[in-house]
Amino acid sequence: MAIPDFIKSLRAKIGTDLLQIPTVGVLAYDDRGRLLLIQDIPTGLWGAPGGIIDPLEQPADAAVRETWEEAGVLVELTGLLGVFAGEPFAGTYENGDRVACVATVFAARVIRGTPRPDGVETSDARFFSPGEIDRLPCQPHFLVIREAASRSPQAYFTPSVWQPKSS
Repeated sequence: MAIPDFIKSLRAKIGTDLLQIPTVGVLAYDDRGRLLLIQDIPTGLWGAPGGIIDPLEQPADAAVRETWEEAGVLVELTGLLGVFAGEPFAGTYENGDRVACVATVFAARVIRGTPRPDGVETSDARFFSPGEIDRLPCQPHFLVIREAASRSPQAYFTPSVWQPKSS
């Protein structure tokens, strides 16, 4: 993942400490019902297009932008699939930077473009049928999103377990 300038600036101040980052993901389908996936260069794993939301950027704009940048496909967002966080959305990069992402994930339909990798973050981009996806090495967070999206037509979120302290 390319590191945006605002993250570089924060990292100059906080080092590799845990940083919570707002991100987006897009489950984009073609007219045959196949899902657009990208292959991550550093890991070789497959997942949905997505990335960091820039400061003051709307999540919907970030979703469309990231899909275009990573896969060369212009999409129209059709719905909110959910908001995701937790262990599958956290990790440590090779340079030691620790992150915890809060991902807003959208459904979309492709309106133009042919999938192609960007050569910077993605080594491949193409459409897959559900059976083909089951045989791919996928990013753990993508598997969580895919499973949640398949279970319910409503937007997903982890139910709250927080309770106020007794007084």
